[in-house]
Amino acid sequence: MTAPVTDESARVTSPLTTAVTATADTAGDALQRRGIFTAATLDRCISCGFCLPTCPTYALTKDEKSSPRGRITLMRALETGQLADDDPTLIEEASFCLGCRACEPVCPAGVHYGELIEEWRDHQWRGDQRPLLVRPLMWMVDRTWRYGLAATIRRHALTRRHTDGPHLMLGCFERMLFPRVSRVTRRLRPELDATPIQGCCGALHAHNGELERGRELARELGERLPGTIVTTAGGCAAHLSDVLGRPRVMELSEYLLRQGTPPLTPLLVDGRRARVAIQDSCHLRNGMGVYRESRELIRRVAELVELPHAGTCCGAAGSYSIVRPKDSRRVLAPKLDEIQNAGIDYVVVVNPGCQRQLITGLRRRHSAIRVLHLAELLGMAAE
Repeated sequence: MTAPVTDESARVTSPLTTAVTATADTAGDALQRRGIFTAATLDRCISCGFCLPTCPTYALTKDEKSSPRGRITLMRALETGQLADDDPTLIEEASFCLGCRACEPVCPAGVHYGELIEEWRDHQWRGDQRPLLVRPLMWMVDRTWRYGLAATIRRHALTRRHTDGPHLMLGCFERMLFPRVSRVTRRLRPELDATPIQGCCGALHAHNGELERGRELARELGERLPGTIVTTAGGCAAHLSDVLGRPRVMELSEYLLRQGTPPLTPLLVDGRRARVAIQDSCHLRNGMGVYRESRELIRRVAELVELPHAGTCCGAAGSYSIVRPKDSRRVLAPKLDEIQNAGIDYVVVVNPGCQRQLITGLRRRHSAIRVLHLAELLGMAAE
């Protein structure tokens, strides 16, 4: 799927960058920044090319403009007016990017690409330009009451007390699609307060062209859940930590390693320790650097089988699997091959989007491999 950079030409200025720079040079002082992007973030990219082999869409196309370096070049052209808002390449690449942030950990310049793609979509996807299928999702989670009733019927975890202790963030879609995750999490750590007065964290908005609304929702959630917020959704964790600050947010595996788990017994399949693989959450791994913790917990109850590309995107990417289903399945296909060839009993996830993506993909292949959230796997070992 990806490979280390071996071509030295990938580490120098790309043809796309050269072309845009040449246009800028001929324009002279006529080019002015439009204020679409944070200047310091946009200017940080040195076009070295280390990001190219980490990018899932570049792996699919080998097209420079579908890489982080190429997209940043396009962003610069948009920022300076060299490309108009309705340029077909801009529209396509703003949508084609998964937003997985796999480019960030390998970037020697420390470019916060996730911030740039959010700013790009905040400008590019205004009004009628926002993907049609994502609009009802954003409308639903914009107000708590709209999804609260359906989620309650699904019987997610719920406590009536409201304390200043650690709070379990339920997640908008996780509480509807996978309500068992929050119930099992509270069995593992009963002190977690799953208060009903919480709303959406805003990640869906931030990733889909309503950046300020996404930040506003995160701040509102932070006010409703004072103190430490524990999440079972990697994408939510990364967004909350960006807005509220890292000390306020803990992903479940971090919390369990710090606070402990109930007594766990090894999970057995046909008299042997279960063989378990994990699919990382992109934002959790690339945005927060959290991925070792979940593996440590799996090793306590099963044999961990490391997939070759466990750290690369599964193609779910928030709303991506809905907006671009064909490309989502192209990204997922080689991952499913790895999972099916690994000789495992379970594949563990730490994000509801990944859980839905893998369940759907493996079901299409009539696979017997079960997809479980980390909390569900540990819950089985604690019973």
